[in-house]
Amino acid sequence: MCLAIPMQIDAIDGFTARCQAKGVWRDVSLFMMQDELPAVGDFVMVHVGYAIQKVTEADARTAWELFDRILEETRA
Repeated sequence: MCLAIPMQIDAIDGFTARCQAKGVWRDVSLFMMQDELPAVGDFVMVHVGYAIQKVTEADARTAWELFDRILEETRA
């Protein structure tokens, strides 16, 4: 199973973006998005260190809420 996490871009240096999600920071490759490079402030889906597509802020927040619910259920 594959899983991508929505993250917000804080800074971009070439094809590397500094992204964060819920207080976790990662350097993410933008190489796979060369045809439509995102900008600082955009939300992207990140899979194994690569941004694979842009998403809306609303979609990112919905995904985070679903992940939080899944984690709560597994802890019960």
